[in-house]
Amino acid sequence: MPDLPRSAEAVERAAGLAGSDAAVRAIRPLVGGTHARTWLIQTANPERELILREFPAGDEAAWSETRILTALAGLGGLAPRLLASGGGPAAAEGPWVVISRLPGRADITPSQPAEWARQLGQALARIHAVPRRRLTGFPDVLERPGGSPAALHGPAATLISGCWHLLTDAPRVLTHYDYWSGNTLWDNGTLTGVVDWSGAALGPPGFDVGWCRLDLYLLYGEHIADQFLDSYLAASEQSVPDPVLWDLWAAARSHHDVEDWVPNYRDLGRRDLTAAELRNRHTAWTKHLLADR
Repeated sequence: MPDLPRSAEAVERAAGLAGSDAAVRAIRPLVGGTHARTWLIQTANPERELILREFPAGDEAAWSETRILTALAGLGGLAPRLLASGGGPAAAEGPWVVISRLPGRADITPSQPAEWARQLGQALARIHAVPRRRLTGFPDVLERPGGSPAALHGPAATLISGCWHLLTDAPRVLTHYDYWSGNTLWDNGTLTGVVDWSGAALGPPGFDVGWCRLDLYLLYGEHIADQFLDSYLAASEQSVPDPVLWDLWAAARSHHDVEDWVPNYRDLGRRDLTAAELRNRHTAWTKHLLADR
């Protein structure tokens, strides 16, 4: 039996959103994430494409994504629009959301990594520029598991703990929470959107900046990570004093988990990034950063 969405209700709702006479023509899974199962639903009469994201039973991320995407209202085309949601906490098939499909696809193997990194920096600057009035009721990133001191491990943990006040006192912006290259979409070398918004929160700009720089170092090394930072700073009204500190926070937050990222990179074409290779690169990045302090 082919792999299909758990929720027949979600598929039926998606078809109804396409039109009263629409019929589901195809459903296929999309790769690039491990938290939610993501599907492309294509309809006929009329032809339309929608995205279904199914979350584990009891997972609050679906509720968060519903609230966040409603507040962002498409973010000027940079984020999907919420179209429907369902499957409450008690539903056996788990909660789900149907969202608009943005053009493009995930691409972490660009032909021009420097230009790719430049656009990643510009897109993050746009996210961080969202007015605070649109973010009423958003949680603080420090209230999320990945933003707490309990998430700190490895060689950088002690240093980050000692500088905690510098992190917590930084100004707040809209943070994506998981801003890495696999959560962006591309069409012919142009960044067309950012996806997976369930963790978005208010937080310091450096929270996203350091996280994306870690991803870019793992993929292409320090030069590309620096290209991203330069582009972000040139496009942003935010400052990121002491970038190494934010890089070390990302390293400490990911120290225990970096091997778990293998499927994310593998499914998007980077089969060379094995668990051992990710650990080696993570260790090298952490050592390099600590030497700069």
